[in-house]
Amino acid sequence: MVNSQASGVAPAPRACAGCGGKIADRFLLFSMERYWHTRCLKCSCCQAQLGDIGTTCYSKGGMILCRSDYIRLFGHSGACSACGQSIPANEMVMRALGNVYHLKCFSCATCRNRLMPGDRFHYINSTIFCEHDRPGAVLLNSHLPPLQSSSVLADQKVC
Repeated sequence: MVNSQASGVAPAPRACAGCGGKIADRFLLFSMERYWHTRCLKCSCCQAQLGDIGTTCYSKGGMILCRSDYIRLFGHSGACSACGQSIPANEMVMRALGNVYHLKCFSCATCRNRLMPGDRFHYINSTIFCEHDRPGAVLLNSHLPPLQSSSVLADQKVC
């Protein structure tokens, strides 16, 4: 995201990608190969004006996101914590202790059984174990905040 200020020569007015109106403001934003009024480039989830909260924004699945919402929805990298592959914006995910997983990847490291919301599990050194294969750690219950099932659809508001 680039914050541009007009120099001494007035450029031709540009159309805002957000509202479609002409940008005659002193400042404008350029993000995702489009120009925006500073008030129009907003996070799709929290509606924060992105020019006011930083110099970066994220785009995935047709959404424009602030850093906090991108990490909340897709993890730090936008990749599955188990397999490292990208998680498409329309795919359901499982979350545990700040990590994000494909549904198929959220499984016990020992027996490979897929864990579901409500299943009890152990999380040891970034590895997931079902209740029966626990190597001896504090048990986490997925009814509590560490485990969530989340659907992120490209054409649906997710926040």
